[in-house]
Amino acid sequence: MRRLLPLLGIILFACHSPEENSHIKQLDEFLKGQQELFRFNGNVLVADHGKIVYQHSFGMADFDSNRPLNDSSVFELASVSKQFTATAILLLKDRGKLKLTDSLRQYFPELPYSNITLWHMLTHTSGLPDYFWEMMNAWDTSKIAFNKDMIALLADKKLPVLFEPGTKWEYSNTAFVILASIVEKISGQSYKDFMAENIFKPLGMKHTRIYNTRRSLKDTIPNYAYGYIYIDSLKKYVLPDNYPDTRFVVFMDGIQGDGIVNSTTGDLLIWDRAVKNHTLLKEETQKEMLKQQSIADSTKKEYYGYGVFLEKNDFGNIISHSGGWPGYSTFLARNTDTDQTFIILSNNSSGVTAIFNAIQDIMAGKPVVMPYKHKEITLDSTALDTFTGTYLSPNEIKLERRGSKLFRVSPNGYSIELKPESATKFFYSDGSDRQIEFELTADNKIAKTWLIAYGTKTELLKQ
Repeated sequence: MRRLLPLLGIILFACHSPEENSHIKQLDEFLKGQQELFRFNGNVLVADHGKIVYQHSFGMADFDSNRPLNDSSVFELASVSKQFTATAILLLKDRGKLKLTDSLRQYFPELPYSNITLWHMLTHTSGLPDYFWEMMNAWDTSKIAFNKDMIALLADKKLPVLFEPGTKWEYSNTAFVILASIVEKISGQSYKDFMAENIFKPLGMKHTRIYNTRRSLKDTIPNYAYGYIYIDSLKKYVLPDNYPDTRFVVFMDGIQGDGIVNSTTGDLLIWDRAVKNHTLLKEETQKEMLKQQSIADSTKKEYYGYGVFLEKNDFGNIISHSGGWPGYSTFLARNTDTDQTFIILSNNSSGVTAIFNAIQDIMAGKPVVMPYKHKEITLDSTALDTFTGTYLSPNEIKLERRGSKLFRVSPNGYSIELKPESATKFFYSDGSDRQIEFELTADNKIAKTWLIAYGTKTELLKQ
């Protein structure tokens, strides 16, 4: 399979204009650099009006056996799964089986949460408490938890809502787990069977399934991309199952609805086309799914529909969702103005959202800083005082000198050392492709400051 990939690239290049070919070559150079220098491991697909213009695999599906990824490798989607759960609810709505104004307690009267509707749950405005930490503290970790166990725990603990339903926006995995259980109650089928029969099979998504039986039933998927985490002390990738801090992936393996759809880049392109063309849902219902239903971030003007984020950037209106789970980071987006689709699936928790930003820039012809190897130099510690202070991008970044070193400090107190590679440029010491670059005046004052994140350059404003 690896020998065929360069030929595939030639075929794709031959199908496009010289300008488009240049963009695709830059994209390939950027992603290969991310793999070689910054450990990117995963599959990438870019499509224009539904036609694949770039598809490539980088790295391993199994780090232990050195089995390589290919374009049919299956990944855990994590929260990219939420749009599938939302679609299942909307399918039942279209069939007259439920209303989005239905109360949560109509389906689970044992839960102590009044005035929460399916609409609140779909839009992250329910105020439901987060199940994750409660399960971490109260669950018998020798057993695998399923949705019914989570619901029983909430019913027993009677945890209060985080806020009055509809008054705020806060991302809720709990809501989507309960939505999946509502699908089961109404349909009389398991969530897995309902999704297969009503979504995956009708669309021809042959490599897609609900997969929360890897640990509970020792079920295996051919060509599976196992998710790995990197352990600095061991200097190697390990399965999260075998590391104490992430072993919750084992006992929470039965929870579904907020994640656990497993798929390929090719199948996700089929899905993207089905959403665009309202293949499964009524046209009016599909429009409601992709409508600004609730505001997620007023500063960024980011909204949430049903299972998807909505925002406008320099290139157009973007529908997207990312996902993260130990060993996996995923991203699916479509620019509705240009009809370009971007799919990035990583099985070593690479920075997929930042990589998407760079891919978007490259495809639009904007300059991107290509990956390169950083070499640390020595600077006079007093020279670092020039760069200290608070910056906005729009989030706050503080730069502090601690002895002879410069650190970037987040609002939560987490700090990363910035190592000098020149008198005015520093790279992050955490192995990510990030740098901060300063432009100085003749009298050594800061004129401009730039954050370069995975090749994308944005200005930091000093306060």
